Amino acid sequence: MQQVWYVAYGSNLALDRFRCYLAGGRPAGGARVYPGCRDPRDPERIVGVEIPGGLVFAGASTVWGGGSAFYNPAAPGRVAARAYLVTPDQLGDVAAQEMRREPGGEFARDLAALLPEVDAVHAMGPGRYETVARLGEQDGVPMFTVTHGTIADLEPRAPTLPYLRWIAAGLTEAHGWTAHRVAEYLHSAPGVSDAWTVDELLTLDRDAGGR
Repeated sequence: MQQVWYVAYGSNLALDRFRCYLAGGRPAGGARVYPGCRDPRDPERIVGVEIPGGLVFAGASTVWGGGSAFYNPAAPGRVAARAYLVTPDQLGDVAAQEMRREPGGEFARDLAALLPEVDAVHAMGPGRYETVARLGEQDGVPMFTVTHGTIADLEPRAPTLPYLRWIAAGLTEAHGWTAHRVAEYLHSAPGVSDAWTVDELLTLDRDAGGR
């Protein structure tokens, strides 16, 4: 397996934010500097995709504060996502950084080696992004994402404005959505619907420099 699609559904929908995982750096509004992948190159291709399942915000992000985005493959509906064509080692390093582990370390190497064997969902551990889900194929190349293994155990929690701004930017980049469609989509996600109104979410595309 020489290439894989890494499917992003949270703030990594935005390419500039995802580049912090690839080449290192701190995303605007975030509290962490990422070391980057061993291979810092941009994805060879990028495509907007939709995957079956649901989006939920939960837990406590140490980078953004508030809830983090998680993919629930068992939920009804569709999740707007973005697929990046990368190497298995890059995906392993991205997932390792999600868990504050070293790029190229044991977790990253184990995940990259495991990918050919994943045919549905595989939990590598109990951490919030330690479960790998295979999402079919795009142009004959397998698609994967990472999420929490037991979504039902997570209490929905509102995400912060800087985090939502990155997601909104990514949805516009990947799918060309209007601000209203972005707002309605995000408002439908557990963790957002109880904390933000659609009208409040309509302001996410303003003051882009504050992302």
